[in-house]
Amino acid sequence: MIQITIPTPDFTIYKQKSPELSHVYGFTDFILIPRDKAGIFMFYNDKDELLFVGKARKLRPRIKKHFEDTVSVMKEKREEVSKIEVCLVEDPVHREIYETYIINEYKAKYNVDKVLYK
Repeated sequence: MIQITIPTPDFTIYKQKSPELSHVYGFTDFILIPRDKAGIFMFYNDKDELLFVGKARKLRPRIKKHFEDTVSVMKEKREEVSKIEVCLVEDPVHREIYETYIINEYKAKYNVDKVLYK
């Protein structure tokens, strides 16, 4: 049996109730997420339920894209996201394994690809 240990998040940003600074759906701390680092990210709601898991070679632009583009699976659920956790993972094979494992182990609500638990 293979044992997978999910990395501890390197960064966690939270939605602010009434942000005073410029924001994207209540998130003002995107600057904390490295622009040029690779890893996995997890979106949670205010009940700490896992909504979506993704991976990226460049984290900050990819995460922001989920809040800005019109084709993201999260486009109609953006308001539901209250917390974003980010784990830095440089190896592309490891990112793929972590993403698939987390989606299935924690039953990410809005992931449709890589779902094995149906």
